[in-house]
Amino acid sequence: MATQQFCTFRAGGELFGVEVERVQEVINYQQMTPIPYSSALRGLINLRGQIIVAIDLRTRLRMEERPSGYAPMNVVLRGDDGAVSLLVDEICDVVNVTEKTFEAVPVTMSAAFKEIISGVHKLDGDLMLVLDAQHAINVGIEMPEANSAGPALSPKEAN
Repeated sequence: MATQQFCTFRAGGELFGVEVERVQEVINYQQMTPIPYSSALRGLINLRGQIIVAIDLRTRLRMEERPSGYAPMNVVLRGDDGAVSLLVDEICDVVNVTEKTFEAVPVTMSAAFKEIISGVHKLDGDLMLVLDAQHAINVGIEMPEANSAGPALSPKEAN
């Protein structure tokens, strides 16, 4: 049975995983230049001369905002159009999983989660949400009026 490796991290209490092949690097919080008229696009980061977009995973999934004074971590992913940073709460471990622990996206999951989650892996004592990296980093610029949707339920709140 084939083993797959995932880089894991947390956002809003949920455990997410992305294939290690998609991860360029994991770094501490970096100073950003804000992007106006966007909710999930938090800003631009200068990463050793390369300008990359930073997307807040909490905002992307309509979760509560990160507590003030709590700096996020950057998971820099390789996207189809170059590197993009996901802002997450905490970096966890690299885990090995097999097809045996994989399940489809739960029907109780909110639409915001279903849009970027391709399935789940049941781990010992936790549920890892498999992030579809390309869908997660495809975020457009929104005008302020379009940002009126209320918060979505996380998988834990939906149960």
